[in-house]
Amino acid sequence: MLVNREDGTCRECDGTLEIVDVDDVSMTVCCLECLDSYRTEPDGFGDGCVDYYIPFYAQKADEWDEAEELKGGA
Repeated sequence: MLVNREDGTCRECDGTLEIVDVDDVSMTVCCLECLDSYRTEPDGFGDGCVDYYIPFYAQKADEWDEAEELKGGA
């Protein structure tokens, strides 16, 4: 999921960020230009977690559920 440049850019080069992972306390972003990668808090882009964290977390949760089903766990 790409971060709108109006909401945030790379702390190193001001490039475009992509959210690449999420857990229950943070998001991991990667810059598409310099490839710097770092963690940020769920509300790291000042959106109240609504635009990025919650949608990305929900998507990942669906993937986790599907993986669990494939393993025969759920």
